[in-house]
Amino acid sequence: MTQTQDLWRLTAAATAALIRSRGATATEVTRAALARLDAVNPALNAVVQTMPEQALAAAAAVDAAIARGEETGVLAGVPVTIKVNTDQEGFATTNGLRLQAGLVAAEDNPVVANLRRAGAVIIGRTNTPAFSLRWFTRNGVHGATKNPWDAGITPGGSSGGAASAVAAGIGAIGHGTDIGGSVRYPAYACGVHGLRPTLGRLPAFNFSGGDRHIGGQLMAVSGPIARSIADLRLGLQAMAAPDLREPWYVPAPLEGPEWPRRAALCVAPEGMAVAPEVEAALRDAGRRLQDRGWTVVEIDSPPFREPARLQAMLWLAESRRGMNKALHEENDPDANFVFAQMEALCPEADLNGFLDALQARSRLLRQWSAFLAKYPVLICPVSGELPFRDQSDVESPEEFRRIMEAQLTQVGLPLMGLPGLTVTTGLVGSTPVGVQLIGARYREDILLRAGEEIEAAGVPATPIDPR
Repeated sequence: MTQTQDLWRLTAAATAALIRSRGATATEVTRAALARLDAVNPALNAVVQTMPEQALAAAAAVDAAIARGEETGVLAGVPVTIKVNTDQEGFATTNGLRLQAGLVAAEDNPVVANLRRAGAVIIGRTNTPAFSLRWFTRNGVHGATKNPWDAGITPGGSSGGAASAVAAGIGAIGHGTDIGGSVRYPAYACGVHGLRPTLGRLPAFNFSGGDRHIGGQLMAVSGPIARSIADLRLGLQAMAAPDLREPWYVPAPLEGPEWPRRAALCVAPEGMAVAPEVEAALRDAGRRLQDRGWTVVEIDSPPFREPARLQAMLWLAESRRGMNKALHEENDPDANFVFAQMEALCPEADLNGFLDALQARSRLLRQWSAFLAKYPVLICPVSGELPFRDQSDVESPEEFRRIMEAQLTQVGLPLMGLPGLTVTTGLVGSTPVGVQLIGARYREDILLRAGEEIEAAGVPATPIDPR
């Protein structure tokens, strides 16, 4: 039997199996997770709201159900975290804002409700930058989150708290959101895995905030962050349960038909600059799949630059319309700087420009769908660089533009609503590195299978103590 004090180290799959077999109770697991949180979170500030009483009550309910011989969910007793930009009943949906410190949710976001129905035990809420705006995590209400591998590099953003917590063993699965890389990049920066699902795969909606404009509706999704691909699979299964309060929800099967084991490798999409260490990780991932019997072809990818430009335009159309007043009132220096740089890079579109962007989306998705029918997996960079020096995006306009260029594949994907998977593969010194896998709509199963085969050849050992 696993020592009680070591239960926090287990993956979600191992934790759920241990609890089902009565090798440990959900209460024991939760106490271990809360103790780990208390031990390491002060150095990280990954979790910014805790709920020990609620967590222990949820764990006790799982134990009681097991004692009665009842069926329990796939995550029964598994400790998880929720991002603070997502409604959780009884807690403030701050989104990293002082303005929303009193915005207490009256009901759960569907993705949170699904995790509860799966038996997951929520142990805390994780940090995000103000407005969930950056690939770095700092705000005026909760402070800055640190990367457990190296406090000098970003933990990523906007789900930086979720990824930092998972890497350090605070919960087995972290909930994140992604409109421009906010699941995929923090996973990369913290040496764990992260899945951005297909648009419509997971039901998610904040009742505290109301409907978003069309850019957010088309591109923003929730997804899991975890230390193993198997845990991403479990997290996806739990989060994807039907909830018709989400009008974009599609009840697509989690497993599709067989596919050819063929992958495309694109080291530098559309000529983006790629660091030698990143290129080495990409080629290594390709070799790992080849060793498992895949055919890997080095080839140019479909466009990223045009989708990235249109993504920024659609996202900023929403923000320009509704965020300027909040930006002024919040007066977060980081958010003010980043938003100003984004506006400078992306001229405001008129109605025709907005309509042209939505029209172009169909053409671009058609191109990507045809490519992914031939190559079910595209291996490409998560970022053109190793994880950035922390807070470097607000140092100067020039540094911001350099970072934006390095993140081309993060921003270029959401417009089409395609799934993307970050697979961590190794370390450069103490700095994590990994690759991004992109697949066809509703074929997360292909990405997860490819991710497992890459993972099998070695990944950074986690959880880790903060360094």
